[in-house]
Amino acid sequence: MMSIDLNADLAEGIGDDAALLPLVSSANIACGFHAGSHQLMRRAVELAIDNHVAIGAHPSFDDRANFGRSTVEIAPADAFSLVAYQVGALAGVATAAGGRLAHVKPHGALYNQAARDRRLAEAIVDAVRGVDASLAIFGLAGGELIAAAQRAGMRSVDEVFADRGYCADGTLVPRNQPGALLDSEEEVLRRTLAMIERRGVQSIDGAWVPLQVGTICLHGDGAHAVAFARRLRAAFDAAGIAVRAPESVAVATP
Repeated sequence: MMSIDLNADLAEGIGDDAALLPLVSSANIACGFHAGSHQLMRRAVELAIDNHVAIGAHPSFDDRANFGRSTVEIAPADAFSLVAYQVGALAGVATAAGGRLAHVKPHGALYNQAARDRRLAEAIVDAVRGVDASLAIFGLAGGELIAAAQRAGMRSVDEVFADRGYCADGTLVPRNQPGALLDSEEEVLRRTLAMIERRGVQSIDGAWVPLQVGTICLHGDGAHAVAFARRLRAAFDAAGIAVRAPESVAVATP
């Protein structure tokens, strides 16, 4: 049976984490720098453990005012500390709750900049490896973060976005440009299945972009996120696609 990991960003103080967690296989938990709090981190970890969902840290720039989505010029040494601090904090929360951290996925601008910037990507990888070298790193498929993880001998998982527009070079269309976000559920469903079955996506200029597909991001902050997640799972079931965390990611169990 074909399988895919379905991940969602949680503990951001928006959306319905409790309803969404049974529908995904990996959870990226906000570490408080772009959203969330230590209480939300703990609750999301507990819910992930209860639902046998892989627990991931979702570190970001220190930018709550802009939800971590603004470009930040940062020295590699500062990026190292920024990421190590957040990943270490969530790892501690997970351990205290009886689980364990499985992966790290940067958030927002940190994620997108690391997909293009080799030095930033390497700083993030070094920070994750310093906290726990067994963790997997989620990054934009084909991006610099994935390459940096591979060079460092870290486990990596290529991520794709079914509801985001793609440029011909495989990068995401910036959110402030036309075509960045898809709002048709039917189109997103079609694209998601095509990504899994054909390993690629059509860019905004019509070109076919081949992609490695290890995990698909489901944005959990929309008003209809849970309803859409149910539709997505139904479509996977109909197509014979199992939803489970990547083989390289250990899932915490109670």
